[in-house]
Amino acid sequence: MNCLLQDPKCCCHTSCGRLPPRERLATSVHRQPFTAARQSSRSSSRNTRRLCCRVTSTSDPATSVSTSLPTYSPHQKGLPQSQVWELDFCSRPLLDERGKKRWELLICSPDRKFEYSAYFPNNKINSTQLKAALLGLLQQAGAEKPRQCRFFRGQMQTIISRSLADLDIAPVPSRRCFTLISWLQERLENLYKKDPGYSDKAASLFMLDLQSPQELPDNLRGEQWNFVQLPLSALLEELSQVKQREVFGDTFDLATADAADLPLDALIPGVAVFSKRAVPLAAWTSGFELAALVADTDRACVILETGVNQRWRYGSYRRNPETNAEARQWEDAKKTVK
Repeated sequence: MNCLLQDPKCCCHTSCGRLPPRERLATSVHRQPFTAARQSSRSSSRNTRRLCCRVTSTSDPATSVSTSLPTYSPHQKGLPQSQVWELDFCSRPLLDERGKKRWELLICSPDRKFEYSAYFPNNKINSTQLKAALLGLLQQAGAEKPRQCRFFRGQMQTIISRSLADLDIAPVPSRRCFTLISWLQERLENLYKKDPGYSDKAASLFMLDLQSPQELPDNLRGEQWNFVQLPLSALLEELSQVKQREVFGDTFDLATADAADLPLDALIPGVAVFSKRAVPLAAWTSGFELAALVADTDRACVILETGVNQRWRYGSYRRNPETNAEARQWEDAKKTVK
């Protein structure tokens, strides 16, 4: 996990370097109050019902489907009332009667009190259809519009961002979709693989197309930095203040990042940044959707990864055998807490 600790003269980022589905991502904290606006809408599920995909049987062996396929309807648990959604809109390893991949929309809240799933035929994949499905959810009695919606598939950014923006929901490309990724793993084992239309050859791979590191903006630079390791107990104490709204930031349940069994004395590798303007530095840094910190010995620097594929030169060091060894040891320490 990543956090910003608010010592008056120091802000600290800690990162264990786990990325989805097995690596841990980032969260950021700085001591600022926050409020979240909520908006509610009236009910109607007409648009949602239109978007389910009805499939029938086929005898064409080329489709790899030899039995009658079921009819799929949207499924929902709970009402959308969270200020943050996690969303995925992508093809699944399921074939329809034409041997075409079936697409699916998944939405959940970070605590999974709200879940929604709906299948789409592959000729209905556009921002208009996605917007209609989202609007149908928000028009239900008791539904509340989220402040932002995270998604991790960069190749779907245009469609997803346009649909969300039309509904005044902030689109947030992010690898911090812990709950959603965990839910996808569950559905793969418990639902997709048991479907008569399942085909392992139709799997949609999640691939990160990382950008080359960019220069960090000046307002995000500290005066000095160093590799550090902090106990998990200290980080959890800091993050508890986020949950109590004593500080501004984001946090997550360790179980959703496959880290529920970490001992409290586990040392979490990170980076401490020293600055005379630590508070504004932490505030600006929290504006990034932090994903990971990586020691790059080839470039002799620490790379900050944000959003889905952005990378920044976060801090450089003088290259020599000792500093390279320290960077490699720091990376090795990250692997011990996975």
